Amino acid sequence: MKKMTRLFNVLIIAALFLGACNLPSADEGQTASTTAAAQTVEAMLSVTPASIAVIPSSTVPPLPPTLTPVPPPVNTNTPAVTATSNCNVAQFISDPTVPDGTIMTPGQAFVKKWRIKNIGSCTWSGFSLVFDSGDSMGAPATKAISDVGPGQEIDLEVSLTAPSTNGNYRGYFRINTNGGVTIPIINGSNGKTFYVDIKVQTPVTATFTLPAPVVFSVTSVNYTASLFTNGAYVNCPSITANITASAAGDVTYHWINAPGTPGDVKTLHFDAAGTKASEANQWYVGPLAPGPLWVAIYIDTPNHQEFAHFTVSPCTGYP
Repeated sequence: MKKMTRLFNVLIIAALFLGACNLPSADEGQTASTTAAAQTVEAMLSVTPASIAVIPSSTVPPLPPTLTPVPPPVNTNTPAVTATSNCNVAQFISDPTVPDGTIMTPGQAFVKKWRIKNIGSCTWSGFSLVFDSGDSMGAPATKAISDVGPGQEIDLEVSLTAPSTNGNYRGYFRINTNGGVTIPIINGSNGKTFYVDIKVQTPVTATFTLPAPVVFSVTSVNYTASLFTNGAYVNCPSITANITASAAGDVTYHWINAPGTPGDVKTLHFDAAGTKASEANQWYVGPLAPGPLWVAIYIDTPNHQEFAHFTVSPCTGYP
């Protein structure tokens, strides 16, 4: 801005000189004009800067605040969430005895069975059948379960007594691990229990008679395994079934070898309630047989029921 002011002053001085050139040419007049012009220039150059109007300059905006760098996030070694284990999982298959809604007389004793399958990847060992809720009907609080391998089925049973008062009754049961953890039940009630459901009533008339309860039945089967050798067949499986009956009667049964065909029907006579051993099931099974290899006893009478599977190994020597 100061440079523009000086330029303006110089232009004024030049204009005065040009005007002086147009004055009369007499020496006195020229000298006077020249003197006057010089005085004017001197006066203008002597003007103090304070007398010149100064246009205020634009205010320079302040610099933006310094940005503080944000530190990068620190990665932590958080373990990934794993899928729920399928080690211990059961599936409800059927009710071999006392289907839902079975009519009972007041105080009637009966045996309830549930067919359950181990569909998990772990063997059940030390597990228990536990009363959960509802009407207990004299059930024990807990009952041990024999070992069940993956893919095997087992019939869980409990002796119960119908209440003495007419009505509808239901008791819920569950399976606990050896650590007391309830395992999930596919097709079960609320995914964790199964139940017994009965209706207690007295005869409406004297002519109405309820079917007599089944007194004679096979209540449980346990297996005993050993090895036998016959010639080139070395260390082949030999399994015996220990069959428990609730009363006197004849039990007919046959073996099932998987894979394989059913065996011949055998008869086991009971003079009273108790346990008897079946004939040994000696199986000449080679190492090339497709697995898994298992045997099971099937009770033709009185139960019409296949009991839990028992896993076996092939012969170590086979021709």
